[in-house]
Amino acid sequence: MGSAEVSPQMAFARFVRRAIDDAREERGWTVTDLAAHTGVGRSTVFRWLAGDWQDYPELAKVRSFCAALDLPVAAAFRALGLPDAGSGPWRRGDDGPVEADVRVILQRLTDPAVPAEEKHHIRDLLRYLARRPIRRPSDPTTTPMRRTAG
Repeated sequence: MGSAEVSPQMAFARFVRRAIDDAREERGWTVTDLAAHTGVGRSTVFRWLAGDWQDYPELAKVRSFCAALDLPVAAAFRALGLPDAGSGPWRRGDDGPVEADVRVILQRLTDPAVPAEEKHHIRDLLRYLARRPIRRPSDPTTTPMRRTAG
């Protein structure tokens, strides 16, 4: 039997469950307390726990959740299947064109000054691009050559 790949939803749900269990054990916090301290609503916390999301969680909320619980944001990003913003190809100066573009997009999505409507448009466009069929270049041996004026 092969091992099944864990979805980002389930991996993040496990991360959140561990954080909640630790907060309850170490600080005596309920989910209501956790929501108050992290600024992440109870319903959002429960959706995260259930893995009930199609769009990635707002990264600003993930950062706030981690900051209030003294958890490394990189661990949450790994659970979400996102690159760690502090290591590897994400260091400034070492960015390739794709990594630089992704870093800028992630910054815009986490910037509280960027309107929610703009973030929604960015997410919609990313979903569209992720689901769009890949167009392969046609086989040059079967494509008729075009004549050019010359």
